[in-house]
Amino acid sequence: MANIKSQKKRALTNLKRQNAKKGQKSELKTAIKRVQEAVKANDKEAAVSAYNEANKLLDKAVVNHIKKGNYAARQKSRLAKAVNTIQ
Repeated sequence: MANIKSQKKRALTNLKRQNAKKGQKSELKTAIKRVQEAVKANDKEAAVSAYNEANKLLDKAVVNHIKKGNYAARQKSRLAKAVNTIQ
């Protein structure tokens, strides 16, 4: 732990941000898994709604600097391709 008062404050702020980002990352991973599960179950309606939610969370993750833009684009493309395979 730091000795300087401002560094102690900074350490606490960093921990708060770390926990917030951890929650957002977890939520994003869960949304992606929901899409994959719906595709696996051949449930077009559930897959489309889960895909829309995952897209929203991917966009938010990029804006909040949790994930890079290329990662989000790749995941969106991959999930869209999977959703479109359902008949």
